[in-house]
Formats: sequence, structure tokens, C-alpha cells
Amino acid sequence: MIFDRLKRFSIVLEGAERDGPAAFSPGQAVSGRVVLELAAAARLGALRLRALGAARVHWTESRSAGSSTAYTQSYSDQVEFLSHRDTLMAPPDNGEATVLQAGRHEFPFTFQLPETLVTSFEGKHGSVRYWVKAKLHRPWSTVKKAKKEFTVIEPIDINTPALLAPQAGAKEKLARAWYCNRGQVSVTAKIDRKGYTPGEVIPIFAEIDNCTSRAVVPKAAIIQTQTFVARGTKKQKKSVVTSITGDPIPAGKREVWHGRALKIPPVGPSILQCRIIQVEYSLKVCVDIPGTSKLLLELPLVIGTIPLHPFGSRTSSVSSQYSVNLDWLSTIPEQLEAPPEYSAVVSSPETEQSLAPPCRSELGDILEGPFFAYIQEFRFRPPPLYSEVMNPPGLGGCWRLPVPLLRFLTVALALQVDPNPASDSIRPRCMTC
Repeated sequence: MIFDRLKRFSIVLEGAERDGPAAFSPGQAVSGRVVLELAAAARLGALRLRALGAARVHWTESRSAGSSTAYTQSYSDQVEFLSHRDTLMAPPDNGEATVLQAGRHEFPFTFQLPETLVTSFEGKHGSVRYWVKAKLHRPWSTVKKAKKEFTVIEPIDINTPALLAPQAGAKEKLARAWYCNRGQVSVTAKIDRKGYTPGEVIPIFAEIDNCTSRAVVPKAAIIQTQTFVARGTKKQKKSVVTSITGDPIPAGKREVWHGRALKIPPVGPSILQCRIIQVEYSLKVCVDIPGTSKLLLELPLVIGTIPLHPFGSRTSSVSSQYSVNLDWLSTIPEQLEAPPEYSAVVSSPETEQSLAPPCRSELGDILEGPFFAYIQEFRFRPPPLYSEVMNPPGLGGCWRLPVPLLRFLTVALALQVDPNPASDSIRPRCMTC
């Protein structure tokens, strides 16, 4: 028998870990090889490969049609996402079998995943699975099969406006016991966004008012809801992913949560685009009220696969857009220095001569339009030294004048007398002609 000589028949996927399945994203190429090891030469037929991916749901419900009649109703449905076929070793055209020698033989393969796929999932009443199956045929013999599963993760980017939007809500409940009104309990909660990834911490901002006559206990939890659909009927399963419990709130008191931390454990991402399976998450803030039902406030959540970008939120993006480099503030001295003397900054005679306006005769016919205007230069009398302003004669002691006032006095002294008045022979020119 051929299978007595078959030492190994398996499928190896590139990128797969030793103890776990390989993970791919929609649109990626899946590559691998079928490994065949023979202890001796063998005659073989065809080696065919098939890749499949599908969502399946199934559950049963017991129904009663009377006092003594009962029956079981079954619900099932299936949606196929992937179907790929390939022949790795075809039989000869003459119908004879192919002879392979003893040893190791590898048959590589590759195929492209569709652009739209649903994340792999295992639930109580359904699953989403992807696998590769190989079949080895031999004339007049049973078919040898090998199967290898792989994981598909649909990317969910939480850096979108819809998933970055804050979520908030408020609810109140009138506590009653034996038709007696015991007061009202109200809760208001808010989270900064809708989308999170596993491992993140959700800061919860909440206010719980206890206007009853008994103490109440606030709680918060992440709830996973699995919805299975078949033949127009829905089946749901809810489970608590993680939870926290606050301190009891005495009667007539208020409790405020300033960003109470709730960490998301490792969970599968949300599944929202499958017709027969959906996985949804929500944050529930509840208040246990003695003697009556709980007060529940639910905020929607989406568990994604692409974490929040450092500038993904609206607040951080706006702040980064208008950020200002404040490094120059470190160069400002703690104590301001005295201003320089006027004589140190006035123009030298050579510079003053070079700044004189040119004569029209020197320019020739270069300027055909109106002669461009020059602002007449005034050479003011040098103002008193800084030390004289700070130590006015006859007043004794040193005045500590503010810098704006010191600048004003310097300009005022400089404008007292003009030692170089303008000549009457120079006609003032208009700035526009």
C-alpha cells in the first residue's frame, strides 16, 4: 500500500508559528508548500489543493405543541468567503500513475485572499474559519488528506471620526418597594471615544446620584454580545469581558468617577459586516439598587485592530497643528541689560554720505516715471547717556525706571532740537509723485 510507504503528508504555511496558525489580512497572498516524504518509491495519482473560508451557524430549540407534544427545531446557515482550487501534481495524459522516488518532495503553492473577509471567530453557536486542504490520490486506493487552518484578521482602524467621537448618556430610575417610592437614582457617564484596541484603558467619567434611603453600589463592565442569524431567527449570547466595582454610595450622596480606569483584556475584534454572525461590544454602567432592578446605562464600543495614532484624536491633532516652538524662551535672561549708548548706534559720516539721495542728473534717463521719494534724514542731537537718565543731576541716588518709560525719555530728549534743519531751497517732494 502506498500509505505504508508514506512517512509524512502535511501542509506548511509561510509565516506560521510552530504552535499556532498563520495570520493574514484580507488581500494578502498566502504561500506555502505540501510536504510529502516517502520511505520507498510509490506510484501516485493527482495532488490537489483547496482553500476555503466560511461562516457557519447552527443551534437547536425545543418547542412544545401541546401538553404532551414536543419537538426540536434546528437552525443552520452558511456564508462562503473564500474558495480556491489548484492542482499541484496532475496525472499523466495517458492515465498512468506518476512514480515518485523515496525521499522528501515539496509542492509549493500560492493564492490571493479576497479584499473583503471576516475575522476568524469561534462562538457557541457559530464560527468563521479558514483552512487549506490537500488531497493525495492513488488509483484504486483511498484518498489521503491533510488540513491546515489559518487566521484572518479584518483590519479595523479606530483612527476614524466615527470611532473617535465621544460617547455619553444619562439614565434615571425611581426605586420602588411594595408600591412605596424610595427615591430616585440617576447616572451620567461619558467616555472619550468609541473605538479601542485590546490592552487599552478606558477612562470612565460618571456621576451617580443616590436620592434613595438606602446605599447603592455602582459598577462598570465591558459586555460582548454574539448574535447568530439563521432563517430569519436570531440567537444571542452575552458575556462579561471585564468589570470593576465602585464603593457603596450612602443614601442622599453623590459619587463622581474622574476617569475610573477599566482595562480591556485580550479579546477578538468586533465583527460587524457578516450577515449571519455579529460580535459587538458595549460599556455598561449599572447601579445595584436594593429591593428593585438595576439601573443600566449602555455606551457602544468597537474593538479594533489598528491602535490609536499619537495624533489620532481630535484634541491632539489640533494641538499639534497649532503647536509653537517655545525653545527661544530659554534664551531670555533673567535680568535685562542696560540699553546701548546713542553714539554707538548712530550712522558714521561715511555711511551718512552713502545714504544721501542721488541727483537726478546722475541717473540720466533711467527713470522715466516720477522720481522715487526719499525720506529726508535728520541728524538729532545725541541724547544723554543711560547713566545720566538713571542718575539725574541734583536728585541724588539712582532711579530704577521701567524700560518703556526709559525708551520714551530717550526719544523725547532726542526730538528737542534739530541741529541740521532742512534747507529752504529743497522742495519737499510728495511720496506719490
